[in-house]
Amino acid sequence: MRAKATGLILAGKRDGALDPLAMEAGMSHKCLVPVAGVPMLAHVIEALAASDRIGKIRICIENGEVLQALPSVRSLMASGRLTIVPARPNLVDSVLASAEGAAFPLFITTADNVLLTPDAVAEMLDGCAARNADAAVAFTRRASVLAAHPQGQRKFYAFADDHYSNCNSYWMKDHAALAAAETFRSGGQFVKHPLRIISAFGLINLIRFRFGIGTLDQAFARFSRRFSMTIAPVVLSDGAVAIDVDNARSHGVATQVLEQRADRARAAA
Repeated sequence: MRAKATGLILAGKRDGALDPLAMEAGMSHKCLVPVAGVPMLAHVIEALAASDRIGKIRICIENGEVLQALPSVRSLMASGRLTIVPARPNLVDSVLASAEGAAFPLFITTADNVLLTPDAVAEMLDGCAARNADAAVAFTRRASVLAAHPQGQRKFYAFADDHYSNCNSYWMKDHAALAAAETFRSGGQFVKHPLRIISAFGLINLIRFRFGIGTLDQAFARFSRRFSMTIAPVVLSDGAVAIDVDNARSHGVATQVLEQRADRARAAA
């Protein structure tokens, strides 16, 4: 019997700042902004709660009281399935704090990943097992994203084998795999501080990644050697999972996709 993964949703404020979408919606946190009439965090909770591959769920946010108005939060907390973990100032510390006492493997995603589905979660976890990975990152192909919505994404990672988009979904096999996260303790802000990312991944690796030299698998094989563990890309079939809600455009796109899903579900009922 395979062990269920713990689902971790990162829902805190980035750098403690109020997100423009939250400001426009009059919300304290971006994760509470409605998408298709439902707070974006509630969409992600629903996907994880409906998955038979996910056991306990943890939400990492600096102020858990703001989530008490969500029925799914109250219900899952009452059943003992959901726990709120206080976010730390540093993203790495937030992940490490959320992992304390959690059952591995750990499936990590973000509160703005509103198009995540139980099927995508299962595909990710099956892919991790197939790749015998210690850690994994979910991607999807450009054609899959554009099939989900023609305005789904505007930028893609170019590799020799295809163009890909990240799906804001990550997997850690065990506590030892969290060691890779320590690389980012210097704080992100890699655009402003390029030496940080060079230190993290190595200059040659970054040059090859930036200019799409080699395939996606080859890039991650090099990253694996850098971190002395198997870090694998898992390519998801549903391109919608790459459409996270970052701005007004992606908010509109995600709303359309969710409404289309609802229409199909009603037609099938």
